[in-house]
Amino acid sequence: MGFALMVEPKYTISEYLKLEEESEIRHEYYDGEVFAMAGTTLIHNEIVDNIRTLLKEVFKPKGCKTFAESVKVECIKNFSYCYPDAMVTCSAEDFKSTYIVRNPSILVEVLSNSSANYDQVFKLKLYTQIASLQYYLLVTQYECYVQLYTRSGKDDIWTYQTFANPTDQVPFDDLGFSLPVAAIYEGITFLPEEAESMPSEER
Repeated sequence: MGFALMVEPKYTISEYLKLEEESEIRHEYYDGEVFAMAGTTLIHNEIVDNIRTLLKEVFKPKGCKTFAESVKVECIKNFSYCYPDAMVTCSAEDFKSTYIVRNPSILVEVLSNSSANYDQVFKLKLYTQIASLQYYLLVTQYECYVQLYTRSGKDDIWTYQTFANPTDQVPFDDLGFSLPVAAIYEGITFLPEEAESMPSEER
């Protein structure tokens, strides 16, 4: 997801939710502050689509739902709401919700230059406070590099793994499946990081 830029500080939850219903632009919310979400690259969109397709194939037969980009997750009740690039929920409570997922099992962010620190540090802190979350997957869009945070047992300890080869399998052992790195990046031709910020006529 592109980096969030602050619009105005100190919205109430009800004001924020009303804003989201009426706005054509997505916003994230943190402790009264509202942030407009920036656009994404074509590669970012393709990777998100690949991941959502892979996750949907695994979880739809199990009665779970997979969402991408335009559905928000409640990180901390009445305190923080974010738009992950993809997520999976198997919660009956979430199935009854209209706009908000509160009990995700998996959250995914595809990293860009502007969002890398935000997703790897700030959102990591928020997401790991969600009691239902078992996995947080981070995917780099400029090279073959995937990071996985896994909740270990009941002690709220998170393990960290990285995967940099197309032949690697990203393990989601507690949920009984793995994602091939090659499938995450299927159809992707990597561009230099700086190329995304240059006008096409200057490339």
